[in-house]
Amino acid sequence: AESVAAASLQIAQGNTDLSQRTEEQASALEQTAATMSELSVTVKNNADNARQAAQLAVNVREVARQGSEVTSDIFGTMKSIGESSGRIADITSVIDSIAFQTNILALNAAVEAARAGEQGRGFAVVAGEVRTLASRSATAAGEIRQLIEANSASVSAGSTLASRSVTTMADIVSSVGQLSDTVEEITAASAEQARGIEQVGIAVTEMDGVTQQ
Repeated sequence: AESVAAASLQIAQGNTDLSQRTEEQASALEQTAATMSELSVTVKNNADNARQAAQLAVNVREVARQGSEVTSDIFGTMKSIGESSGRIADITSVIDSIAFQTNILALNAAVEAARAGEQGRGFAVVAGEVRTLASRSATAAGEIRQLIEANSASVSAGSTLASRSVTTMADIVSSVGQLSDTVEEITAASAEQARGIEQVGIAVTEMDGVTQQ
């Protein structure tokens, strides 16, 4: 009888220890489940933020691409202006040459009119007016040439800056593209992590439920 009582006491103590351990395990599982739940929320928030960052990166990439196109258009326009200025300079040189030749012809005409005496007086007046007109044309051509030279310098500087801007914008587009790809990878990894943590949380909750029973 004593041995049976002793055995019963040991069994009772064992059950008490088992019950206590089970309660401790259940408590630990509850804490783990709560922690996993909080972690799951945090990871989901991170995934949402990553998705928003990915969308922002896509928008920035589009803006950078448009900026690159605009800069390229500006560079093309500056180049066209430079070419037009060059053609205008050529035309101005022709006008200057014509004015010079006209001035010589008018001078020769004035000499011939002087030789003709009274009969060439009217022609001499016309020759003088032609010389005056030729002189004014030459002066105007010179002023135009100066303006074109100044304009060409500005266009050249602008073209250089535009060319650098094109290169810079291309680098920006490339960098933003790499950033966008990286953010997309982070987004995918965060989503996968969120799913994994959610599954672990579900498993812990199920284990807690079994332990409580």
